[in-house]
Amino acid sequence: MGMDLVFKALADPSRRKLLDRLRARNGQTLSELGSGLDMTRQAVAKHLALLEAANLIATRKRGREKLHYLNPVPIQGIYERWIGKFERNRLRALSDLKKALEQGDD
Repeated sequence: MGMDLVFKALADPSRRKLLDRLRARNGQTLSELGSGLDMTRQAVAKHLALLEAANLIATRKRGREKLHYLNPVPIQGIYERWIGKFERNRLRALSDLKKALEQGDD
């Protein structure tokens, strides 16, 4: 179920935009994250709640403020499960090609 929540969270362009903002500058408040976006404060809060449920962001209280931080671990899990496998084969093929070409120089 966890990976389903991650994909659901990443499927929405507004949530990806919020994650991009945290990637650029971690530790932002709801107001900072929502500034300049064409969304109400409540909409931003709902998006952040879904991102938090998917474990894509973590929060920490600082006084009366709630700071939001990007958690890249679930995205790394996606990479390892689906993307990394394909990259390994490509890198192995390039390594084999390099070795074959180097042996041909003898």
